Amino acid sequence: MNPVDPLSPLVLVVDDEPQMRRFLRASLGAHGYRILEAGTAAEAVMLAMSHNQAILLLDLGLPDADGIAVTRGLREWTQTPIVVISARGREDDKVAALDAGADDYLTKPFGVKELLARMRVALRHATPGTPQHELTFGARFIDLTRRVVTRDGVEIHLTPIEYKLLTLLARHAGKVLTHRQILKEVWGPGAVEQTHYVRVHMAELRKKLERDSARPEWLLTEPAVDYRMREP
Repeated sequence: MNPVDPLSPLVLVVDDEPQMRRFLRASLGAHGYRILEAGTAAEAVMLAMSHNQAILLLDLGLPDADGIAVTRGLREWTQTPIVVISARGREDDKVAALDAGADDYLTKPFGVKELLARMRVALRHATPGTPQHELTFGARFIDLTRRVVTRDGVEIHLTPIEYKLLTLLARHAGKVLTHRQILKEVWGPGAVEQTHYVRVHMAELRKKLERDSARPEWLLTEPAVDYRMREP
């Protein structure tokens, strides 16, 4: 086996199941990642504070604390990407984790390819880059400077709310956003209970931007979580 590059991304794996840690250690190591392991919340926090990890994989069912509380605590002092890996598949758990600050949520069992893809997305979002002025999604083009949206070269008229919703999803392409996150960003903190706002405006956006609004290619609904813009 080739030695892992000491400059490769460091992943903090937090899971109380030794077999899961072994699986992730072997799988991620084979793809060039360095691994740190923790079996408890206390150990996870200690390692997170003492190492410069690029991303954190966090199970929710830890013996000394709930992973959602751990996520909330980490978000008080770090913006390191957090991908939850959990056997809990309920919508409430997914929404709670994402609202607490997790970047993504993967339900066990999962495939290595999907995990690696989710990690790549989270790492890209965490990497500062040149501010974008244009975004392209297939035949859809967003000019952020002129606030113009086109499809197949034809300008599409969007209301101010539709434009704000579209650009929020586009800037976080590949990342799942909950109703609460979207409502807070687009309508403000006072609207976080008005979930029908998002459904109505997403339906209108799909009519304007998708070739078949009933089978969207770009503005996707994530089962039991909420919405995601497909990455180009």
